[in-house]
Amino acid sequence: MADLASVSVLVIDANANMRNQLRSMLGSFGVTQVQFAPNAATAIRKLREARFDIVLCELKLGEGQDGQHLLEDLRHNDIIPLATLFIMVTGERNYERVVGTAELAPNDYVLRPLAAHALHHRLQRALGKRDVFLPAYRRIEMGDPLGAVELLRAAEREHPRHLADLLRLQAELHLSIGQTDEAEAAYARALRDKDLPWAKLGLARLMMLRKRYMEAEEVLTGLVAEYDNYIDAYDLLARCREEGGRLNEARDALVAATNRSPYRVGRLRHLGEIALELGDHKRAEQTLAEVVRKGKASDFRDPEDHVRLVQAQLGQGRSAEARATIRDLERSMLGQAKTPMCAALARALYHTGIGEPDKARAVLHEAVATGADSSSLSIGLKQELVKACFDNDLEAEGSELVLDILRNAPDERTVEVTRDALRERGRELLAEELEGRTREEVRSLIARGADKAKSGDYDGAVSEMMSAVRKMPGNPHVLFNAALALLRHVEHRGWNERFASQASALIVRARRFDPASPRLAAISAFMHGLFKKYAIQPRERTRNGSDAI
Repeated sequence: MADLASVSVLVIDANANMRNQLRSMLGSFGVTQVQFAPNAATAIRKLREARFDIVLCELKLGEGQDGQHLLEDLRHNDIIPLATLFIMVTGERNYERVVGTAELAPNDYVLRPLAAHALHHRLQRALGKRDVFLPAYRRIEMGDPLGAVELLRAAEREHPRHLADLLRLQAELHLSIGQTDEAEAAYARALRDKDLPWAKLGLARLMMLRKRYMEAEEVLTGLVAEYDNYIDAYDLLARCREEGGRLNEARDALVAATNRSPYRVGRLRHLGEIALELGDHKRAEQTLAEVVRKGKASDFRDPEDHVRLVQAQLGQGRSAEARATIRDLERSMLGQAKTPMCAALARALYHTGIGEPDKARAVLHEAVATGADSSSLSIGLKQELVKACFDNDLEAEGSELVLDILRNAPDERTVEVTRDALRERGRELLAEELEGRTREEVRSLIARGADKAKSGDYDGAVSEMMSAVRKMPGNPHVLFNAALALLRHVEHRGWNERFASQASALIVRARRFDPASPRLAAISAFMHGLFKKYAIQPRERTRNGSDAI
């Protein structure tokens, strides 16, 4: 049994009486390292400041907050490591059925009314299971997913009762590094003896990576028919239909998801953006207004939501409401890097919408001239900014923005949408010129790094490629080649902890931009080989997240 005296716990509950009850229960079986958070915002701050072994979170946090969505935010934004156990506390008797169809499920759950012996049993069980996975988690943290897979395979023989979870993590790791055949085999093994919704969802995601959208949709429609509240299946179904250009049906899937789970801001944002693209301005306004409202109390609020809301309001001729949204943007999002450029774009859209082109042009020109930051904007909003610049005769500024988009384009679709925006404005030749210029820049940057490495100048290769990353931080080709330069340096000059960490971070970024890249598997295998060559082992982590000496 685990020594609970050394275990740290964060309790998240809006009810002070319940927090005190949990303090007493935890203390009764030796847990003394306990902190408390009355809401999601406080919890996120505490989890950013320190690592906890266990998070005990009430499912219903009040004020529209939900423990499941907090868990998703924490995992998606890498705020808690895999080794932190997230245990849900709930009074819902059907929670086991609900959580069975959650892609990001908690490690365990405890039903109210609480009993000390039941809580003690759940904690011991969760910690015991964590011990099975902990070696693999540490391998993942150090950037060695293949090493983690090897450990998980070995654990199958020693811990057969955890086989489904061991296969699930193996499949996810294979998928994350582009080993689609291996991922498919792991999902198939998991489904051999039991009907597991998450495994079917994984197969559908795999089909989408292979661009087999019709097959993926067939699996997903079957899932939502069988599991009416499988929210993650609705989300993926919407993405699948969106990839196929069927935006109306993508919107329908998201509407179904939000009707069942209205709290998730990312889903609402996606629905608002699709509605906007479809010209469904009324639904877009309703949805995006809710995103803005919820975002004000969130650590993950985004000024871009206000801009989208302004577009939806102007699409209905609601200029007074758009003006109020702009004022709210400038007031409530003060201090964020994106805000000045988002506010400038929103004002330009507003002035254009009410027939004041001179004011629109002046607002955009001033924002660009004063150095308002556009680098942190999403690709989608940069494309809107490009349109606004060309619509207001700011060709030089628009061309620079196009170059920025093309230099960091994660996929061909981004290039096509940007090209279409210029073509619609009579700049087809300019689009071709800028695309050609960008291709040559990328080729030249990568070639310089490759030439340095071929000549044995591994320091020079790293310098060239890291400089290229600073110029094109979102370009997958540049990111992969920079990671390769760092790993070649390690291969030929000896182990370098900093270079290995940088390479791992670059691979993660490249994977985020291009999850279907064929280079993922090869570079991950190369890195795994270097960990083996130099016999590198994971390092223990302290409570504040730093490496232990």
